[in-house]
Amino acid sequence: MNPITWRVEHFEEINSTNTYVAVKAKEGASEGLVARADYQSAGRGRLDRTWQAPPRSALMCSILLSPPTSPDEMQLVVAAVALSARSALGTLCNVYPQLKWPNDLIVDDKKIAGLLAEVVALENSMSIVAGIGINLTDSPEGLPATNALKVSGVTITPEEVLEKLLEELNIRRGLLDTDAGRAMLRSEYVSVLETIGRTVIVEQSDTTFPALATGIDETGRLILNAAGEEKIISVGDVIHVRHVQVIAT
Repeated sequence: MNPITWRVEHFEEINSTNTYVAVKAKEGASEGLVARADYQSAGRGRLDRTWQAPPRSALMCSILLSPPTSPDEMQLVVAAVALSARSALGTLCNVYPQLKWPNDLIVDDKKIAGLLAEVVALENSMSIVAGIGINLTDSPEGLPATNALKVSGVTITPEEVLEKLLEELNIRRGLLDTDAGRAMLRSEYVSVLETIGRTVIVEQSDTTFPALATGIDETGRLILNAAGEEKIISVGDVIHVRHVQVIAT
């Protein structure tokens, strides 16, 4: 596919870039719309958690994508954005985070970025709003989190990171159009997915259980070994268990 012409709209303050882009998508906005905010008053994370950061201390943006994929393959779209963010940080400050399924970038098991993707179903098509927050100069206290300045000593601006992220995403967006391309994207995803091989605690809306993460399937769903039984999940939070932790069986 031809490179996407990204259309970046900047806000000093907004309630939520994901909400804004989702509304625009329902109004007919085409792929390539990007909303970036210096501050979000009602930023959201997974499971309706709130997510806020001091003004301009993080890249906070949402990207409208319309690949020819099904909702079942949304994790690969998330992976494309996460991998692009990883490459952007590597280029700008020589930090290459690992990925944590389903939607975090981590450095030494501390969160440096997170994603929230939402499907917007239209009459004859489907779009995905991919929101991402990357900690650049500050990170939440009391949480296992970090930021680019802390781990690299380099100060980078939201504008710099977004420009490089979109440049990288233009490469990976094309991979979502074909089976062969999606296979290549999945291969890159697996190569940096720290979750694989880790003992994890899986938290879903109605259950919590320990398991060993053994891989991902062709759509990006997580494959688990839970007490000798294979399980494949598409939703849920995953907690990496540190080696000093003990899980009761």
